[in-house]
Amino acid sequence: MVAIQTLASDASTDAINEVMQRDGACIVESLLTSEEVDLIVREVMPFVDMTATGSDDFTGRQTQRTGALVARSPACCDVVMNQKIRAAAERFLSPFTERLLLHLTQIIRILPNQGSQTLHRDRLAWGTHLPREIEPQFNTLWALTEFTSENGATRVVPGSQSWDWEDRAEPEQICQAEMPRGSVLLYTGSVIHGGGQNTSSDPRMGLNITYCLGWLRQEENQYLSCPPAVARTLPDELQELLGYTMGNYALGYYSDPDPAAERDGASGRSDIRPPERALGRRPREGTAFSSIDAENVE
Repeated sequence: MVAIQTLASDASTDAINEVMQRDGACIVESLLTSEEVDLIVREVMPFVDMTATGSDDFTGRQTQRTGALVARSPACCDVVMNQKIRAAAERFLSPFTERLLLHLTQIIRILPNQGSQTLHRDRLAWGTHLPREIEPQFNTLWALTEFTSENGATRVVPGSQSWDWEDRAEPEQICQAEMPRGSVLLYTGSVIHGGGQNTSSDPRMGLNITYCLGWLRQEENQYLSCPPAVARTLPDELQELLGYTMGNYALGYYSDPDPAAERDGASGRSDIRPPERALGRRPREGTAFSSIDAENVE
């Protein structure tokens, strides 16, 4: 019988990467304390309570999906920046990119009587245009409630990340990510998975945080979910993960549409600006455009 391998909370980056390369998914148990989960839930529930359920079978007619979590929840920001998980994501995706982007932040709350979600691969957000050998995503689903077979624990097909597009899973190849509150399911963009059926009397709630290659368009538009006025209040590294930095030498610059903002006396100012300028700071050392003059920062 197939199962998702569970690793201890002190698992090394190498150990996580080994299982992810082999199976496309694993569980790291009890990375968040009960108090940390309680804080996340307190911060997000006012927004979840205002969120409608899905309008189709895929998003779930008895499922709430709440985003913009970086702007809404400091506790979620801490999870986004979790050092162990970010190190694992960076290691796993390092063959394909120089930096990561925050692809998605979403609370997924599966209510009682929600049926199973269609099995799918998250990478199909970009269609089948990316070559199969390029893995675009490293996904996480943090258990804010216990995940059980009864309340809709995510279904996963270990090893399916290497299957052909047209391959379909047989029942005996599917298992569920049952895990305690505070644990996290890690899974690739290529592995086949889907939300489970909730036959219990209580909601199943998870925090879905996804990282993608720095040169891809994000699923959640972070520049609208977390615009500059909000982003400038966040730590530099989190700003960069949102996309407020250069992805490579010329990937992601901007020009201010206000001509007056581009002038500095008779000499003028550069019309090619790193995103950090919109947040009122210089690029950090070691990032693209880090040699920009301090006096050019507005």
